[in-house]
Amino acid sequence: MPLIAHSDLPTYQRLSEEGQDVLTVERAQQQDIREMHIGLLNMMPDAALEATERQFYRLVGAANPIVQFHMHPFTIDGLIRSPEAQDHIDRYYENFDQIQLDGLDGLIISGANVTHPSLPEEPFWEPLTAVFDWARQHVTSTMCSCLATHALIEYGYGIQRTHLGFKRWGVYSHRVVDTQHPLVSNINTRFDVPHSRFNEIFREDLEGVGIKVLVDSAEAGVHLAVSEDLLRVVFFQGHPEYDTISLLKEYKREVIRFYEGQSDDYPPMPEHYFHRDLAERFSEYGQRVRKARKVGQPMPDFIEDQVLQQLDNTWRDTAKAVFNNWLGLIYQITDEDRRNPLMADLDPQNPLRRKGRIGLLG
Repeated sequence: MPLIAHSDLPTYQRLSEEGQDVLTVERAQQQDIREMHIGLLNMMPDAALEATERQFYRLVGAANPIVQFHMHPFTIDGLIRSPEAQDHIDRYYENFDQIQLDGLDGLIISGANVTHPSLPEEPFWEPLTAVFDWARQHVTSTMCSCLATHALIEYGYGIQRTHLGFKRWGVYSHRVVDTQHPLVSNINTRFDVPHSRFNEIFREDLEGVGIKVLVDSAEAGVHLAVSEDLLRVVFFQGHPEYDTISLLKEYKREVIRFYEGQSDDYPPMPEHYFHRDLAERFSEYGQRVRKARKVGQPMPDFIEDQVLQQLDNTWRDTAKAVFNNWLGLIYQITDEDRRNPLMADLDPQNPLRRKGRIGLLG
């Protein structure tokens, strides 16, 4: 499905240079192909803001080429931004009020960093739940990533996440536990997924409120689940959108935090991410960083450039397949609405958007 570059967002140029199919608005208008409009609520911190755009745009753009995709990035209040990040948002992001007027076919909500003991204490909680409430009535399907999953499950089902006491991060093996669900049709029954989180919602808690678990890991817990009404909400605890180097970048940030005294403990390596030789090199590098911090020497250069070509990506193809299924299901649902002459509650401003659907939470 080609992405339509309907703004000057730099992500479009970056993806085009990677070889992704990105069309100008003029070229798109020459094709008799149906449009779909997908929102991206990007709540990620400044260091990951643009990377998160690229990751989700890349997965949407890699899906079946029978639809033109218009992506609509936006954010919410309550997130502290640097001047540079705020300038990016002001230039390229859309206003949520306008998005509500125009409508969306699907919505992706990213994770976010937290600074308070409980999610309802976060400054972004009320703006985020306002998005949840709107999406309940006006969006065919909402896909939540990590923190967004935890927030919506607490808000809609009253289940609070549990702090693990450590950081669950690395690349973990998973297994499809319900091969009949259309969201996981025709994908590998075993595959890897990156995780990066301190908190978890457990399988028994999800199933206790009717949420259907589709993909689970004996080591990392639930990765993929869906609301009881087939597709209204898709919940990820893992990060299928991650690039090959995402965990490496995160590890680098954690090492810098240790060296600068923001953390007392040297960070553990992401699990199952570095093969044995790389793990040994990073272990030796860690010893040098500890020594440099102790004696007040400059931090040794991070060995990123030396290892980039040795990292494996064992999750991207499956991530693309799941996104392709998700977008295809949204297409089928909205296409049925569009073609049904008995549908009396169509929004005249957006004929693909049927008002008054069954809510996100049943």
